Amino acid sequence: MTTTWAHDLLEGRITPPPAAVLLGFDLRAFDPGARTIEIGFTARAEFLNLAGHVQGGLLCAMLDSVLGSVVVATLDEGEWAPTTDLHTQFHSPGLAGPIVGHGRVTRRGRRIAFASGELVAPDGRLIATAVATSAITSSKPTT
Repeated sequence: MTTTWAHDLLEGRITPPPAAVLLGFDLRAFDPGARTIEIGFTARAEFLNLAGHVQGGLLCAMLDSVLGSVVVATLDEGEWAPTTDLHTQFHSPGLAGPIVGHGRVTRRGRRIAFASGELVAPDGRLIATAVATSAITSSKPTT
């Protein structure tokens, strides 16, 4: 598994992309052998809906970031892996403040990867879970 991206991020040589920064992305750990990752997020007041909970779409964005990141950490130089499917289940409300995401690659082939993960509150409460499919390609899309 190529780990350059994750090592560079952990060691401060690169910064997360703008969408990840918006979510308060903080890569905390990854295990190349186990193909797992842990990412912290900061749910800001602007993320809350009328009920005072983190809006579901933002929780999906956090999960997409976790699952996409763990797949990206398995890629070779020159490969790209956009998410083609993300299925999310909400278990309890997300609140403003810290949220931790855990992700794992459950199967990785030459052209497709599957990942699963969850978001957890500081008190250990399960907020949401997701499974994702990513299509592995040989080039990053251009604008």
